Amino acid sequence: MAEDDGAGAAGAVREALDEVGPRLRRLRTERGVTLSALSEATGISKSTLSRLESGQRRPSLELLLPISQAHQVPLDELVGAPEVGDPRIRMKPLTLGGRTVVPLTRQPGSIQAYKMIIPAERLTPDPRTHEGYEWMYVLAGRLRLVLADHDLVLGAGEAAEFDTHLPHWFGSTGEGPVEILSLFGRQGERMHVRAQPKKRGDG
Repeated sequence: MAEDDGAGAAGAVREALDEVGPRLRRLRTERGVTLSALSEATGISKSTLSRLESGQRRPSLELLLPISQAHQVPLDELVGAPEVGDPRIRMKPLTLGGRTVVPLTRQPGSIQAYKMIIPAERLTPDPRTHEGYEWMYVLAGRLRLVLADHDLVLGAGEAAEFDTHLPHWFGSTGEGPVEILSLFGRQGERMHVRAQPKKRGDG
């Protein structure tokens, strides 16, 4: 029974992701926004937006965050995530690119908050750029952050903030899963929260 439940949940996630493209196209056309205008607002190329809407490009957090900001809708509404667990609990986990994402902000606004759980996979970095500014705090595990020419590892209790116009990628170091909090805002809206990192020679 547990395996059947797992297969059913996976199928629901796949079905939800398959509907992302048509939902994005419908949302854009209903608002009278052209691909060019959306590209300018998000920093995502027209060709990528077009492939995302047609289903030729799988949705990822890096693509959906700036689109949700541009349309001023919560991320889970954009994805149309299936209901999970107790229906009285409003937080609905999403699965994007193998990562579990829990939107913590229900209302659209200038800054959106997310909790992410990234599996223990050592992946080849694939830096991207888009409109916005991001702040992240490591709750548990070790986070690898590739930012422009820097390749950093952040441990629990450490934070980073950066302009997402810079090429960036983040994931697990491969040693184990990593759990983070992320705040994402439109360009220029910095969080003004900093943690004093440990020196590499400490502890």
